[in-house]
Order: sequence, then C-alpha cells, then structure tokens
Amino acid sequence: MNTQINEFLERIRQLEAGIEQEIQLRRQQLQVDFDEHKVKFEKEVLAQQRRFKEGLLRYVLTADWRHVLSVPFIYPVLLPLVLLDFFVTLYQWVCFPLYRIARVKRSDYFVYDRTHLAYLNVLEKINCAYCSYANGLIAYCREVVGLTEQYWCPIKHARRVMQAHPHYHGFADYGDAENYQAELARLRAELVRMRSDGAESNL
Repeated sequence: MNTQINEFLERIRQLEAGIEQEIQLRRQQLQVDFDEHKVKFEKEVLAQQRRFKEGLLRYVLTADWRHVLSVPFIYPVLLPLVLLDFFVTLYQWVCFPLYRIARVKRSDYFVYDRTHLAYLNVLEKINCAYCSYANGLIAYCREVVGLTEQYWCPIKHARRVMQAHPHYHGFADYGDAENYQAELARLRAELVRMRSDGAESNL
C-alpha cells in the first residue's frame, strides 16, 4: 500500500481514538458506568431521567401525523432485515472456513444499551432497539462483504467510493494489471494471517 495512504489511515485511526476518548469523558460527566458490558446509572441520575419521560399514551396521542403515516412502511422492513441477517450469517459460516477467512463475530456489531435510559417510554425503547438492530446488521454485513471482496476482488474503483469499508484502502490500484496477481495473493495471505492472529488471541 502507498506509504502516504498508510500515514493518512493511521492519522484517521488516531482521530477516531480521540473522538472515543471525548465520548468516554462525556459519559463520565453524565455518571454512566459500565459493568461487564451492562450500563449502570446512579440512582439519583435515574430519578432525574424519569422526570423527563413522556408517558406512552400521551406520546401516541400527540404523535405527528407524518410519523403515524410512516408506521406501515417502517416495521415491515424488519422482515427483509431478518432474512438478510440469516443468509449473510449462513453464508459466512459455510464459506469463510473454505476461504480460510476468520468468521466475523456477529455480536460485536449489535449494541442494545438504550433500554437503560429511564427517560424513554416503552415504544421509544422498541424504536431504539429497531434502529440499533438495523444499523448493527448493516455494519455486520458490511464487514462480511468487505472481507469477501478482499478475497475475490480486491481492486480499488476508478471513481470515489462513498463510505468505503475499512479494508478497501489496502486493495490493489485500479488498472495496475502488472501487479494485480501479486497483490491478490498478498491480500489473501493477509486474511489467513488475520485468522491466525485471531485464533492466537483467543487462547
């Protein structure tokens, strides 16, 4: 990979780490604590949050008419999402071992911690769980597809790709016919190495 691109990617990683650090500081200010992946609030904080909770009946009766009209189009999307989840999971469980690619840990991509927020009513929590599932699923699928692309077709596009997956920038350059086979072998070997590193870290 181009040295300058590597430097840019490293700077991006550092910036992302800085953003996460600032978010952690903000969580501390709001007295959010984590105990074995569970969120805990101080009792006083929970009591304060409940003061801002909107009752379910009032929430439904005062809903914006545009939101009500959109309901029949929101929840049916859950069915294709669940089907996508099933087939992508089945695909990686069958195919990734054949390609010697480490399986993507599905649970790493799904976060359901908004249920701990006392200022949300039941319907708001259901909606939040829906959004968490959909966004987590897309991120999970993106990782599975990104690793698949690295195995089968690791070539950058001629045009700019919006929101490229994290593996994309290491792909072979578009139009570089001379080095493509060598780059393909290198990128496949990298996938095998990632699998070995992951197995060692689990020991």
